[in-house]
Amino acid sequence: MKTTASLERSRKIATFLTYAVLIIGSIIMIFPFVWMILTSSKTVPESNMIPPTIFPARWMLDNFKDVVTNLPFVNLYINTALMVLFRVICAVVFSSMAGYAFAKLNFKGKNLLFGIVLVQMSLPSQIFIIPQYQMVAKMGMANTIFALVFPGLVSAFGTFFLRQTYMGIPTEIGEAAYLDGCNQFETFYKVMFPLTGTSVAALTIFTAVFAYGDLMWPQVVNSDTTMMTLSAGLASLQGVFETNYPIMMAGSLLAMLPMVVLYLIFQRQFIEGIASTGGK
Repeated sequence: MKTTASLERSRKIATFLTYAVLIIGSIIMIFPFVWMILTSSKTVPESNMIPPTIFPARWMLDNFKDVVTNLPFVNLYINTALMVLFRVICAVVFSSMAGYAFAKLNFKGKNLLFGIVLVQMSLPSQIFIIPQYQMVAKMGMANTIFALVFPGLVSAFGTFFLRQTYMGIPTEIGEAAYLDGCNQFETFYKVMFPLTGTSVAALTIFTAVFAYGDLMWPQVVNSDTTMMTLSAGLASLQGVFETNYPIMMAGSLLAMLPMVVLYLIFQRQFIEGIASTGGK
């Protein structure tokens, strides 16, 4: 049998190895952000040096001035914020109603329609870009905020996610509300919807993160620089033959700040929302 000393030694070794792996993983994850900050203060020759130089010879803030001059960052911030806001509102409102209908109501074609939702979830979003662009173009809504929001008007993921949430709520609660005089819509928004607060928070987080990082659709539908989002605006800095990496890293740092600030403010809600998805 192992002695108490050997057991204590084994526990310390296991703890040391666990912390070592976690520290190495943290360094690997943080390093790209540190490199971005360092590169944003370098000159172009320093950013292209081989072997690479880690610290700049002189910290430069001119790169931030140049990127703000080259891109209308105020417009990019506003466009991105409006796109995220409206996509979140549409996802929460329409997905809640559709999820409730698929979970608690009986109607003709219910299984067929839900099957279509599942098919849409299984297909890559890129195949919808051409038909969606044709619809926006025919409506004459290209280069508008509506064009940015259009793909997020309906969320297949949100519908499926909230359907699972509503299915976990006992049917007896809705039946009790009906006996108390509530109609179907009142049962939904007065009784059932308030019970899905944690899931709605998780859907809000996922929708906001996905919308904030959306690149392809904003590039396709809005060609006017003043109507682009942060991701599409930064992509326009990519040169055909040469890229000014310090300016691009400076722009990436400015684009990242709003989401970092929001995460720091709503850190508890973010963690609770992610944890709740595992519980569901």
